Amino acid sequence: MAINKQEHAQWSSSFGFVLAAVGSAVGLGNIWKFPYMVGESGGSAFVIAYLFCIALVGFPILVAEWLIGRRGQKNPVNTFADVAASEGKSRSWGIIGASGILGGFLILSFYSVIGGWALNYITKAGTGSFIGQDSDSIAATFDAMLASAGTLTIWHTVFMAITALIVGIGVTKGIETTAKVLMPLLGVILFVIVGYNVINGGFGEAVAYLFTPDLSKLTGDVMLAALGHAFFTLSIGMGIMIAYGSYLGREVNLLKTARTVVILDTVIALAAGLAIFPIIFSNGLDPASGPGLIFVSLPIAFGSMGAGTIIGTLFFLLITFAAITSSISLLEPTVEFLEERTPMSRTVSTIVASTVIWLLGVAALLSFN
Repeated sequence: MAINKQEHAQWSSSFGFVLAAVGSAVGLGNIWKFPYMVGESGGSAFVIAYLFCIALVGFPILVAEWLIGRRGQKNPVNTFADVAASEGKSRSWGIIGASGILGGFLILSFYSVIGGWALNYITKAGTGSFIGQDSDSIAATFDAMLASAGTLTIWHTVFMAITALIVGIGVTKGIETTAKVLMPLLGVILFVIVGYNVINGGFGEAVAYLFTPDLSKLTGDVMLAALGHAFFTLSIGMGIMIAYGSYLGREVNLLKTARTVVILDTVIALAAGLAIFPIIFSNGLDPASGPGLIFVSLPIAFGSMGAGTIIGTLFFLLITFAAITSSISLLEPTVEFLEERTPMSRTVSTIVASTVIWLLGVAALLSFN
């Protein structure tokens, strides 16, 4: 049974909501996962499938989740139950909302670990740790990080603490304000790295790799991977956009706003490819090197580049900013649920949820060593 509290929070402006939604969509899925999935799935074939899935599947589901959230004006569980009841259906539909919250809750426990890797690598790139290192040394550095439970725990804790602090402050002063600061910075950093690549080689090869149609590689597995990534990168199916939609006013045009979010999310994903693949190709590295593309292959390139320390630091700042804007959206549905369904304040709800997620993250990071 819901606990009646003060008035439900609202976004302060449509612009702030767009940035928060784009921030949720633009995360590790765009900067870390998208490039290596492109590499593993045949380049342009995956890009074509991804664009198809975003336009025909992701876009309408995004609008639907916002619409449901705005109508319910509550956490995903209560929203589904109340909307169903208002249409004469069973309140058991709340289970769908609960499954979404649980999904985001579990994802964040591992997401925070990867965000900790990015924070760690900011310090490594900034101190010139990659300069002059060969591929074996870079791989050994990554393996040593994974082997150290203490190192992983420290950075996972720092990342989770940043996430909790932002969410605990509130929807407008915390989440919205953070998006207004970090998203423009993310765009500037991405622009600088892409601009560097245009000048320093490998850019034409990357453009051809990403955008030259090769339908022979468009298999069922590629389509399935692209569909899954479309859900992940738009933050749909996890209760996030329903929670964000619950803070929306009636004046917001959902179709127009969703179009803006989808376009910006896709542009940033493709720009991430243009930030990464020119560096990969100009240094003779393998674009299909999987998850290690970011944390092993690129540091090898940064170590041999003239401006490697600067570009490397900017790149891992980019990843960290993207991870933070998404991690706060993953935490928000759980916090909203606890705040509305229990006597706990937002601050206490955030502490409780973050602590449990942190503990699950520790279990996840221990699996590496």
